[in-house]
Amino acid sequence: MKYFKPGRLTRLLRLAGWLTLWLLVAKPVSAEAVCTYQTWSWNTETKSAVNYETVRKPYNDLTAEEIDPLTGCSVCEQDQVEIDLPPLKPFRICRFIAARIEPVLERMLRMGEPINTVIGYRVGRTRGEVDDNGLRTGFSNHSFGIALDINPDLNGLYGNCSVFSADCQLLRGGKWLPNRPGTMTSQSRTVIELQKAGLLWGGQIAGRQKDFMHFSPTGY
Repeated sequence: MKYFKPGRLTRLLRLAGWLTLWLLVAKPVSAEAVCTYQTWSWNTETKSAVNYETVRKPYNDLTAEEIDPLTGCSVCEQDQVEIDLPPLKPFRICRFIAARIEPVLERMLRMGEPINTVIGYRVGRTRGEVDDNGLRTGFSNHSFGIALDINPDLNGLYGNCSVFSADCQLLRGGKWLPNRPGTMTSQSRTVIELQKAGLLWGGQIAGRQKDFMHFSPTGY
């Protein structure tokens, strides 16, 4: 008899949760529906955003790369909802996950958790393979509205960082100082509650990067 590894079982349960939520809130898209979004590509050679463009197309013409396979969220503005939780600046996340995530953030703010900034939906090709022009070709999780960056000025993205140490290189955001209010750690109430809601924390992802500001269904 084969047994599930704990990590595999956890992933299956998380997938079942996202699918259940999607089925509850998803509504059929009419044939006349339009998808619009603004995007850009990351140039790995110049370390800059290039090729800004606005895309407008029939919703039914979306390709597989424009839809997140785990949540069903797309890059379309029409799939995003605005979250307004003063004193935070309003931000957008995918309508398929909003009902799970918004109450957590609202509760954290009400309890006095030091959340100063939340960044959600923004479309850009910042992941995946690099083409012949040095451009990334894959959409980030932010592009689908399924990722959040919390307090980026206190929770930087680091490279050369399989395990956090003085050798890690700060790539974006502010220095990560674990004992400072507003810094995300594995013991932070915000991290724990968002994990319960189905988002993994980028400070615990495997690989050579640690993204302490970042939350998404995969952590990346």
